[in-house]
Amino acid sequence: MILQELVKYYEALAERGEIALDGWRYERVAYSLELNAEGKLLKILSLGSEDKIKKRSVRELPLMKVPQKEGAQNHRKAAIFLCDNAEHMLGFSDGTSDGKGQEYFAATKEELMDILRDCDGPGASALKKFFQSWDPSRAEEFLKKKDSKITKAGNLIFSIEGKYAQDIPELQQAWESWRKKQEKKKGEEKKQGKKKQGKKKQGEIKEYGRCLVTGEFSEIARTHTLIKGIKKTHPNGAALVSFNAPAFYSYGKEQSFNAPVGKRAMFSYTTALQFLLTKTEQKVKFGDLLCLIFWAESGEKEYGGFFSSCLEGKEDNQEITGNVLRNVAGKQGVDYKGVHLDPEQNFCILGLSGHEGRLAVRLFLKNSFGDILRNFQRFYEELEIAGPEWAEEQPALRKLLEETVNQNSRDKSIPPALGSECLRAILVHGKFPASLYYGILIRIRADQGKNKINRRRAALIKAILLRNYGELYLGKGEDFVALNENCRDRAYILGREFAVLEKIQGAANLTVNATIRDRYFNSACGTPAMVFPLLFRLKESHLRKIRNENPGLAVFCERILTELQGMLEVSESVGAFPSRLSLNEQGMFILGYYHQRQKFYEKKEGGEVR
Repeated sequence: MILQELVKYYEALAERGEIALDGWRYERVAYSLELNAEGKLLKILSLGSEDKIKKRSVRELPLMKVPQKEGAQNHRKAAIFLCDNAEHMLGFSDGTSDGKGQEYFAATKEELMDILRDCDGPGASALKKFFQSWDPSRAEEFLKKKDSKITKAGNLIFSIEGKYAQDIPELQQAWESWRKKQEKKKGEEKKQGKKKQGKKKQGEIKEYGRCLVTGEFSEIARTHTLIKGIKKTHPNGAALVSFNAPAFYSYGKEQSFNAPVGKRAMFSYTTALQFLLTKTEQKVKFGDLLCLIFWAESGEKEYGGFFSSCLEGKEDNQEITGNVLRNVAGKQGVDYKGVHLDPEQNFCILGLSGHEGRLAVRLFLKNSFGDILRNFQRFYEELEIAGPEWAEEQPALRKLLEETVNQNSRDKSIPPALGSECLRAILVHGKFPASLYYGILIRIRADQGKNKINRRRAALIKAILLRNYGELYLGKGEDFVALNENCRDRAYILGREFAVLEKIQGAANLTVNATIRDRYFNSACGTPAMVFPLLFRLKESHLRKIRNENPGLAVFCERILTELQGMLEVSESVGAFPSRLSLNEQGMFILGYYHQRQKFYEKKEGGEVR
């Protein structure tokens, strides 16, 4: 299913001319070797720009379309045509003792001369002259003279008279012509039944069969192209489909022959996936572990760009995003950045995380764009809660999930399983995972200060209780956007009482170092019977002080407490304060506390704060 959708996306992009075709790929390039018409190396130009991230300078390399060569990159002598590292292009060994730089350069030179044998244009002529005149033994000396920071790792390309070699038409034609000759040669060898003496190497094994992705009878890919750009994977990339140990083989088939995918389908899905990972408007990262990519079946990037705005909750365009979200969710098409967003357009979402040489699929969903946005709109409605005017209306999902992470720890990553499960619950309107609710409660117990119970945490608790337990606790969600004075839930009332008691203490001691929230909130939330009698005794001493300084406030607070105490149902088995509150009741306690505090900040008609 995933591979089929990626192949469809590749075909849609190919029709629009927006993706590399067979024989080409996109790679990040670090340096450009500037040649003149005579093939003389004039200078080495560093590509990319420097950005500062977390006080650290990070170099962002440009992505360029360059030729692609079959075969494992780690087991070849000749360079990939027009783009490779300094070891192949210049014979530079970076001071290592393996001494293979000159050997690799010689192989690269031989193959390039073969590719450009029948090409006599100015670009081809400059490249031939460079390889004929360049002495790889002086590569290190030349680079030191030019004060270049080239290493064996970064990719290099050629620039001839100010134009990149891979963009010169005559060199593109020469590459395509050479590839066709190689394919024809292989086909003739197969047809004539030519076989090399001895046992074939593993990389030369060929197998033909039915492709599981396209249904075509074709040559099966032995290994799949590695995907780069996912954290926690090998620098050379990781495979989405791979069999790397005999324990995973079956029926005598080795490697990816166990899951037959044709070479064309393999190229299509890996190219499409790598393309998506390079587009910032079509991917969102949740911490360092989970990467979410998404695309429309039609290939129009505006669908992914808008979905990214919904996930990121960008403050500068929240009003525009909200209007478009409501229109599309309401089955009305709308124009966004010059493209008409069709609610019936198929939309795919793929969540990936990395582990060394493999990619793990955490999430995959396919639905109409309208249905996905409708579920997103319902999620935002469930999150709606009273708060400061300056707070964001549509908080980013990543920021919401970060409320479960200790911000003082070294590792602030959101667990991939939590991110994928929460996103699935949002997009299919299912129940939220219990780990999200427990994670928020743990952080509330552990944290201190103003951030202990903030708007995001209260909004998530409301959304979870509303969706997972429905009318059992919150009834209709719109009744709990702000303070619900008619709610008779015991835990909710106790939370409101705690907020009033905290306000009384704050009014009596303006310079107090630790409030009752810092000292008693966790105990009051879990075991009210042990804490509330003590808090009410403290309240009396605080009220005596307030009556002398602000008698109106003392009357106001006493009236609210009296009303709340009257709403508590008392029986022989359960007193006013229960001995314990369940985890769900603790959520109601926190919600009541938050709502009552926000009520105190509301302005009266005259403009005063309550």
